[in-house]
Amino acid sequence: MSQLNNKTIELKDEERQRCEVWTRVMGYHRPVSAFNPGKKSEHAQRTFFRECRTAFK
Repeated sequence: MSQLNNKTIELKDEERQRCEVWTRVMGYHRPVSAFNPGKKSEHAQRTFFRECRTAFK
């Protein structure tokens, strides 16, 4: 849902477009939908993190 000129826009399920998720595996990018069941399970268990910036100036 988003607002445009103070109007709320709502989409029906049939109006939505499926978002394809890609990830880097073994040095190249692949869509998660093309993974085998084991790789899909591994992808679901991944933990995302953010590295802190260094103090160097």
